[in-house]
Amino acid sequence: MAARDIEKVARERLGFASLRPGQLQAVEAAVSGRDVLAVMPTGSGKSAIYQLAALLVPGTTVVVSPLVSLQRDQVESLEESDAGAAALNSSLRVSQRREALDDFEEQEIEFLFLAPEQLANEEVLARVQRARPSLFVVDEAHCVSEWGHDFRPEYLRLGTAIDLLGRPTTIALTATAAPPVRREIVDRLGLRDPEVVVRGFDRPNLRLSATHFHDEKAKDEALLDAVAAAPKPGLVYAATRKRSETLAEALRERGIEAHPYHAGLAATEREQVQTGFMEDEVEVVVATTAFGMGIDKPNVRFVHHADISDSIDSYYQEIGRGGRDGEPAEARLFYRPEDVGLRRFFASGGVDGETLQQVAEAVAEADGLVEAAELKEETGLTDSRLAVALGRLEDVGAAKVLPTGDVVAGDEEAPVAELVARAADADERRRALERSRVDMMRGYAEVRDCRREYLLNYFGEAFDAPCGNCDNCEAGLVAADEAVPFALGASVEHAEWGRGVVQRYEADKMTVLFDEVGYKTLATELVVESGLLRSLSA
Repeated sequence: MAARDIEKVARERLGFASLRPGQLQAVEAAVSGRDVLAVMPTGSGKSAIYQLAALLVPGTTVVVSPLVSLQRDQVESLEESDAGAAALNSSLRVSQRREALDDFEEQEIEFLFLAPEQLANEEVLARVQRARPSLFVVDEAHCVSEWGHDFRPEYLRLGTAIDLLGRPTTIALTATAAPPVRREIVDRLGLRDPEVVVRGFDRPNLRLSATHFHDEKAKDEALLDAVAAAPKPGLVYAATRKRSETLAEALRERGIEAHPYHAGLAATEREQVQTGFMEDEVEVVVATTAFGMGIDKPNVRFVHHADISDSIDSYYQEIGRGGRDGEPAEARLFYRPEDVGLRRFFASGGVDGETLQQVAEAVAEADGLVEAAELKEETGLTDSRLAVALGRLEDVGAAKVLPTGDVVAGDEEAPVAELVARAADADERRRALERSRVDMMRGYAEVRDCRREYLLNYFGEAFDAPCGNCDNCEAGLVAADEAVPFALGASVEHAEWGRGVVQRYEADKMTVLFDEVGYKTLATELVVESGLLRSLSA
């Protein structure tokens, strides 16, 4: 289909004067029947990609969206397109659910929005199958990745659900995903030779900075002073629930309307805090990573981090909630080198061989299918830990998770002990990459040249420093350009670490993302003199 035809539908049906960079490329691929992974920031029009594709491709469209509020917003935005849309979630009455499924199955509506756990319902899955959708959309696709900033176990089942629906053209959308997260999204969803569209990570209105401390009390006092002096509203991110409560209380003692937000609070209390923040009644939310998805507040004037994030992925997603109105906003990290130890501890968790053995034996000994609830009870594992163990076993063919969450043995016929050993090796490789991502976050905190360049390079986007809107550029610390042995994005190979991609240069160092061992920082001079890396680029 010609670009002008796509643009005509965008104008006439969705009211878009023009398409933004990346939108047309993604829609053209989807309309031609090709799977798509679009990584574009909030506000860049990701929703328009699947809306346009759905209007141009005959047949119905399933949209997996994790939050009821997100589903509701999308349904309302489609009311004027005459395409017809309905949401299917636990808040509906039985009669409303039945009506939505009837309309979708009879193709009286184009779009059906649902949460991933809805596809675990066999009746819902069967009725969606009968509708024979031509498009399957996964919104907030980073949730499928254990390296994403909001991993959700139920997203791991979507690849199987797509198979059972006959592999309709699949569009995966997310606002933030570094190369390892992108690869996992592609693998977990089973995307076939997808068109990968990565656009517009730069947020030039965000001023980036990091302030260093050695004393925790001094760090917290500086944070409280900065929040008190800053224009409101704003966000403060903390590493733990206790920290969020302590800092919120300290801010209230200074006369600031601040409230904590974390997963340990009652749902009604979380909703009150979120509503108050959205309506400018709460000046500051002090949150863990539990706060964020579905929050699209335009006038957040600052996002301060009381503690270092677990990865650049998480950090960039969090600071991206500032300045969405295009006006200046501050993103400041309050950094103490000792804080890295906590993040390293979290990153070293993984899943041990004993747990893998326990889950693998339970699956192998079952007579066919084993129900998710039964497997959870037998192993005594939490939902997330069981999901991680099953993910490792799926990686090596020892198990397969169905859309219902139930599990069957995989196709690999090797002995259980051998499969467990392979799964344990795979998990250790993942943990190594996880630790290297913490190191990249530490690198951001300690970098002496342009912070914006550091962030954008991490996501695979080139940038010419200085940016003029980070503390290092303002202080004149940006390093001068020097000749480099490999271009950014070049494919290279190391004799021990295997294949990798050049991510960035900083002074006399270079960072490479290796497929197997994660991010490694090397001395550029040593790389050149010793021939440590071999170019694989054409």
